Amino acid sequence: MRAWLRFAVLSTAVITGLAWLATLRWSDPMLARAIWSSAALASVVQMVSFAVARPLMGANPIAGWGLGSIVRFAAVMLHAVIGVPALAVPSGAALVSLVGFLFVTMLFEPLFLRS
Repeated sequence: MRAWLRFAVLSTAVITGLAWLATLRWSDPMLARAIWSSAALASVVQMVSFAVARPLMGANPIAGWGLGSIVRFAAVMLHAVIGVPALAVPSGAALVSLVGFLFVTMLFEPLFLRS
């Protein structure tokens, strides 16, 4: 639980910082809405992926990594098919920012999976 909480705080802080920087660069309200909605989704997806992968890491690390990746992939696909049209945001900005947030936070995830 402690590793999950530390990962959740750090990943949410990193995602929030990246979203803030991106919205400084692109100030169009629709792009900002797409970026912030993807940031919120990425935070939730990362917490769920970590919670799913963590119990499997002791017995089978590849299964944990794979299951976490499947959760992330499903989130991107569902956001593309359901989320983007429902929110009426630009698909490019929404999907690129979501994938970017997930990728960056996946880079430091192994540090918390091992602790």
